[in-house]
Amino acid sequence: MRIDPHVHCRDGRQSYKETIEHVFRLCDQQGIDVIFDMPNIDPPVLRTADLEARLALVPKKDSLRYRVFLGATPDENQLQEAAALAKECPQVVGIKMYAGQSVGPLGVCAEKDQRKIYEVLAALDYRGVLAVHCEKESMCRNDFDPQKPSSHCRCRPPEAETMAIEDQIKFVRASGFRGFLHVCHVSAASSVALIKSVRAEIKITCGVTPHHLLWASTQMNNREGLLYKVNPPLREMNDCIALRQALKAGDIDWIETDHAPHPISEKLYPPYASGYPSICLYGDLVDNVLPLWGFDKDMIKNVTCGNIKQVFKH
Repeated sequence: MRIDPHVHCRDGRQSYKETIEHVFRLCDQQGIDVIFDMPNIDPPVLRTADLEARLALVPKKDSLRYRVFLGATPDENQLQEAAALAKECPQVVGIKMYAGQSVGPLGVCAEKDQRKIYEVLAALDYRGVLAVHCEKESMCRNDFDPQKPSSHCRCRPPEAETMAIEDQIKFVRASGFRGFLHVCHVSAASSVALIKSVRAEIKITCGVTPHHLLWASTQMNNREGLLYKVNPPLREMNDCIALRQALKAGDIDWIETDHAPHPISEKLYPPYASGYPSICLYGDLVDNVLPLWGFDKDMIKNVTCGNIKQVFKH
């Protein structure tokens, strides 16, 4: 079995970008058996009614292959409902917080609101997964120049990711949060080193995408570089190499595609959307590239399934 624990299906008002049904057809081509869908869609998946509407969109033949995260907001009642659903509903794998603005309406940028989410979940004795998109808003810049696509990498620097992870670790410690903190799509060597340094103290995991493993920021050095605009951005080659080494060493727990398609018109022209259809990279990465990097069968099994199942119990 192979699991992709981070995909963005777009059913709803953005179904022209992607659908659950189409994602499963891509999964069949790429050798993926199960997906975990993210909640930052339009409308977002936050409460019971949203979850029921979402699950109703899953093709019956694929129902056993579909799982979903619920979004996190500073609303205590919403968090209570999400935590209860994560405990009671087998299709819900966890809660997702966007610690910084990315794509969609669920950015929780203020540190006081992030801290509150940990405090509420700790008070509820939530023991599941809190997956976090880590980019510290105060460290990001707003001078992206679409004529120079690589400027996106400067606007969202590695420090923004690493410092956001530092914040999450601080909130875990202060709140007594007893669940798993999962750092999504880690992209910088400094972030991996920080996560490694606290593994003995808190329950923390991290994932890496195919695009951050395969490509450096030089992919964005021409006009077509807008196609490679993702959050967090592609990094320097030394970070790519460090991510490959960390995945092989077990310091990164698994591969997650962060599959996030947009029409080319929305990539090359306003709004210059961030996201890449990375499920399409998965099969070649796992079956051909990882063995070239020295991964044996057990290593590949761990980063595509075993470690994921241990944490999510799915």
